[in-house]
Parts: sequence; C-alpha cells; structure tokens
Amino acid sequence: MLDDLVRAKRPVRLPVVLTREEVAAVLGQLLGVKRLAAALLYGSGLRLLECLRLRMKDVDFARNEIIVRAGKGGRDRRTMLPGALKDALERLVEAGRHQHQRDLTADAGWVALPHALGRKYPNAGREWSWQWVFPATRIYFDGESGQRRRHHLHESVLQRAVREAVLRAGIPKHAGCHTFRHSFATHLLEDGHDIRTIQELLGHRDVRTTMIYTHVLNRGGRGVTSPVDRLFATGPFLPGTARELGRNPLQPNSTLVSHASGTILREIERLQTSTTSTPARTRPRFPSRERN
Repeated sequence: MLDDLVRAKRPVRLPVVLTREEVAAVLGQLLGVKRLAAALLYGSGLRLLECLRLRMKDVDFARNEIIVRAGKGGRDRRTMLPGALKDALERLVEAGRHQHQRDLTADAGWVALPHALGRKYPNAGREWSWQWVFPATRIYFDGESGQRRRHHLHESVLQRAVREAVLRAGIPKHAGCHTFRHSFATHLLEDGHDIRTIQELLGHRDVRTTMIYTHVLNRGGRGVTSPVDRLFATGPFLPGTARELGRNPLQPNSTLVSHASGTILREIERLQTSTTSTPARTRPRFPSRERN
C-alpha cells in the first residue's frame, strides 16, 4: 500500500554568509576561549559540536591538521589547523594539561568515552590524550560509573556568545556559529580553491552539497552583468544618473558598450523626449549606419 507514496522534497535554502570584514567584526567582539573556538569554526570549517568535542589526540600541531572523529554521518575526516591560531591553541592545551593534573590530584580527571571504549579500556577515561580541548569549567558526578568527570564546553555557551557578538557588531544578518562554516567554504571558493578539496575539508559525501556555495559568491547575480549596468555605462538614459543609482559599488560588473551602441541609445532618447508626434502609419527614420 505504501509503494505509491512520494517522498516530500526539502526546499533548498541559501546559507547566510558573512564577508571577511564582518567575520573580523564578530570575532573582535569575543574574548578568551570563546573567541578561539569561534575563530576555529571559521578557520577550519568545523561544525559547532565537532569543534567543542575535539580531544587532545585529535589536534596534530606537527602536521598542522585537525582530525574530526565521528562527524555528521559518522564519518571521520581531516581538516586544516590555521597557522594564525596555532600559538593560542597550544597555550590552551598547556593550560588544559595543568588543569587535568589538578583534577587527578582531586580524585577526578575522568571524561566520557565514545561507544564501549570505557568497558574495553577501563582507565582510558583519565588519560591525557582523551581530554577535551575545550573543557567545561565545572566537574560533575556521573551516578552510573561513580566517576567525577569534566564535560566539554556546552554548545549553548558559544551560541549565546556569538549571537551577542553579531548584535554588538551591528550586522543585520541572522548569523550564528554555523555561519562561520558557510563563510569558510565561500571564501575558499572566492580564493580560487578547487571545489573537491573544499568538499573534503567540509566532509560532504556528495559534491552537490558543496556546490550550493557557488550560488552565494560575491559576484552579483552569479557573475552575470546586468543589462541596466551596460545601459547606464553610456550616461544617463532614464531619470537619475549612474552615480545616483549606485554605479560605483557595481563597478566590477559594469562594462562599457561600444560607440555605435551609444549612438543608438542617444537617438532613442531624442525620439522619446521629442515634443513632435510621429504621423500615424509612419515609421521613424533612424540615421543610416555605415557598413564595416
């Protein structure tokens, strides 16, 4: 009975993308660990929980790369570790090492392990390699295991901080933590990087998912020059000048037309503004054009 059912298709929504200046403005409104985490979202193209669930063993400072474990769809991938964030991340890791030593002294220092690793390796939860890169500020007691654990930084903390930073920066876009990932992919495309490379960095299974960022490139209408830009490139034709209509921001898409096209436009303008009417059933005579 269910063979004839048709699965409803989800509507395609274009992602919100920040410019480079807007990203800098938002990051400038953040401080400390929150600023570093947000910068890592933009610099490595990570999802929110992929960033907050990073463990010490997943950050490779020697190879300048980050390993994302069990990302969306349960897939692992490698992405870049931005050089500009390397020093700050190393200082955060060193601070986390000292904190972990204090937790061990206080009979704590446990973290939750994925799947059944806690039963397979009973003491792995206290090892340094499994600790969170972005740990929470408090320790909690796990009733099932009887361990005093430390969770990673809660996602709502960073979400709230980024949203408040967007408002303080005066950006009218509905931007959040995931907007940094969209901006990461779009800016890489603007810099001319291969879309298959960006697909691998983002962890998309299908390249068609990555191709949605080609629709939000800063090229004004998918790189097509508007006919009205060509029209006003020759001077005022309709009421208002090119400068009044904002020609300067559209300068990259403006292309000057030939001298012959400008002559035709001026002739059409003269005919439209002429006070004399054209006799009925009479076609207006245009100046003869020389053959090339």
